[in-house]
Amino acid sequence: LREKAMKILRARVYDKIQQEAQSEYDANRKSADGTGDRSERIRTYNFPQNRVTDHRIGLTIQKLDQILAGKLDDIVDALIMYDQTSKLEAMQNG
Repeated sequence: LREKAMKILRARVYDKIQQEAQSEYDANRKSADGTGDRSERIRTYNFPQNRVTDHRIGLTIQKLDQILAGKLDDIVDALIMYDQTSKLEAMQNG
């Protein structure tokens, strides 16, 4: 009887741990993924004003013609800086 009770208890504890791990995984995945909604923009290209805005990092550049010609350094550098800053903040916050 005692063995059976311990077996049931172990199974319940294991299930609880699995549920918590799955919940944490789901929460992390949901925060990492976008909603896929059309309104969730990455970039806006404004041709009349020669402007590109990257909505993920709040960057606006008045060089649309250069960016379309392949000169992406400004955008790539800003994205790298944003990524590195985010990682440092995450490390500091534990």
